[in-house]
Amino acid sequence: GSEAIRQIAHECWESNHCCDLVSIGRSIRVTLCRLNSYGSEAMIFNVAVLLFLAQANQWTVGTSGSNLFVQAFAPQPLASSSKQGHVLFSSSAGAVSPSAATTRTTRARDLMKSLIEEEGCFTSESGAMMFAEACAANIVYEDCFMPQPIVGKTAMIEHMLEKVAQRKSKGGFRIDRISDGNSACGYAWTWTCGDEEGLRGTTFVELNDAGQIQYAREIPEPLYKPGDATIELLKAVTAGATPRPPPVYDQRTPTEANDVARYLFEEVQGGSVDESMRLFDESIIYRDFNYEEVLNGKEEVRKFIEDFSFPGITFRPQRFDDGVDASCFTWEVALDGAPDTIKGISFYELDPQSRLIRYVRDVPESAIKPPILGKLARDWRPGLGVFSGVKLGSRSGGM
Repeated sequence: GSEAIRQIAHECWESNHCCDLVSIGRSIRVTLCRLNSYGSEAMIFNVAVLLFLAQANQWTVGTSGSNLFVQAFAPQPLASSSKQGHVLFSSSAGAVSPSAATTRTTRARDLMKSLIEEEGCFTSESGAMMFAEACAANIVYEDCFMPQPIVGKTAMIEHMLEKVAQRKSKGGFRIDRISDGNSACGYAWTWTCGDEEGLRGTTFVELNDAGQIQYAREIPEPLYKPGDATIELLKAVTAGATPRPPPVYDQRTPTEANDVARYLFEEVQGGSVDESMRLFDESIIYRDFNYEEVLNGKEEVRKFIEDFSFPGITFRPQRFDDGVDASCFTWEVALDGAPDTIKGISFYELDPQSRLIRYVRDVPESAIKPPILGKLARDWRPGLGVFSGVKLGSRSGGM
């Protein structure tokens, strides 16, 4: 089945028809794009063959606008998944050769966009099952709304179906921003319902060599945002901590988002605030979910960084994606004198011209799981996940 799909996709590509061929673990998907733009006999024949094979083999068939996609499953992960990456070839952006299309792949991003936007994995039972199908047998999913992580594929199926059931068919799930990662990616999201939007959050996803989801961390925004009280609490916990010597590092100017994040957190952290600020664009918008309002501009961001720079607090980066224009990474905050850490996720986006950071979203986990207010809001308004929504589209980019 997978070889038949490969052959049809290649014929479409050689006929200059817009066609994408991608692999997801042991599945292979062909998308014939913009069918209403083509009337050739070759395209009509290929569509007919695809639909015949799909019916005969019980493959997944779907449409999105004027696009048709067919997905088949192989008994084992496809060899090309690990050797060439997620995108086997693509002519969506123009005449791209099969070999050139594998130069810069973004299989993690492509997988998550497909599962969320095409399959509806957070809003439909069939989509939830597709998400579970894309998971490794040893999947670890840290849903930080819950007390314990979800471990294993069977538990993942139950968890995804439960997430869908809790929404009670009353809401949608929107990707606001997503990093262009290949081995891992992260995305900022918003729950929507009718003409309103509500709960926001961030999710980090990591793939194994077979292209399956092996790890994820999901954190929703806290409904109660303590603001500057967070700083005072942290300072109280770390009172009397001994200052550490500043780090020694070689100054550099990374231009890829994941390297910018690594440089700031693995090399510069605890050192010069000036060096950190050098990598922020003048137009920076910084969303930290401990606060109700966003920070705008370098002056406000500098004050924020300085406020959180005191002895006894350490931000430990844990997992980074490999995004170039945007990057997502997980972390934990360790406090001197405190036995537990606080988990979080950050999303960084670079300005395409300056290659400096123009957008940040930080989200910490709740100390209580499930958080009391969050649980009440999800029970009362399952479509929105908050007590009071805002007008749909009023928060550009999920601000």
